[in-house]
Amino acid sequence: MQKVRKAVIPAAGLGTRMLPISRCVPKEMFPIVDRPAVSYLVNEAIESGMTEVLIITGRDKDAMEDYFDYSPEYDAALSAKGRAEEVELIHGEISRGNIFFTRQKEKKGLGHALTCARSFVGDEPFAVLYGDDIVFSETPVCKQLADSYEKHGRPVVGLKHVTKEQLRKFCSMKAELIPGSENEYTVTDMIEKPAPGKEFTDLAILGRVLLTPEIFDILEHTAPGAGGEIQLTDAMAEYARMYGMTGLVFEGKRFDLGSKLGFLEANLYAGVRHPEVGEAFAEMIKNFAKGL
Repeated sequence: MQKVRKAVIPAAGLGTRMLPISRCVPKEMFPIVDRPAVSYLVNEAIESGMTEVLIITGRDKDAMEDYFDYSPEYDAALSAKGRAEEVELIHGEISRGNIFFTRQKEKKGLGHALTCARSFVGDEPFAVLYGDDIVFSETPVCKQLADSYEKHGRPVVGLKHVTKEQLRKFCSMKAELIPGSENEYTVTDMIEKPAPGKEFTDLAILGRVLLTPEIFDILEHTAPGAGGEIQLTDAMAEYARMYGMTGLVFEGKRFDLGSKLGFLEANLYAGVRHPEVGEAFAEMIKNFAKGL
């Protein structure tokens, strides 16, 4: 069984739910306290044992490349002031793995974006971390998926139980619990944004999947689906119907950074746990809440 060494982060979307700021700041660069969202995604992949990460970007998203590049002017300015810890902090962010970038030339959906990773992936299994989804967990979610992949030898989708209302925004799995397991399922079909009464179960993919290269051949002939875009869910559904996949209800707290409320929630969650400001921030929230 091949080890999972590669991860792909699709990050070419326009971020229309976060207008007007997303017109000039990529949503993947929105700060979660003092680090951009994309840094959390890259770190999750690296901490899961993956050594190569491809970030798929688009126009006006150069800030992500700049973030993971060396900046001699900052090194010089900080070193001159004796601020070695901050220099080390910056270097730690940009030297944790091999990070590559490519562009999705046309906005044709997540499935189309993923085809941009075909040459990077080669013949290896790979994790996909959706750019809108940040997860805080004891064990990195990609590591949870990789462990399941090595156990069962087939692609894995990261799942959570959601409400019927939430299913309208995500997808619904046709799945049966694997005997002897509490959180792993055999997935044999899925439907994107099901209409009322069309859902299979309350299990939905939330931001993490682990795939094999066979998905690219399926994507090549996947017709546009919901929203007129090439949906990764449609390709995964075809794979699941043919071969079966594993669904893993992962451990972790997930936030949707593509929404204003999700962005605020993520900052609150991370802020009260931040080693430098967490205690003071928690007290600030308590005092603020008294006036509501």
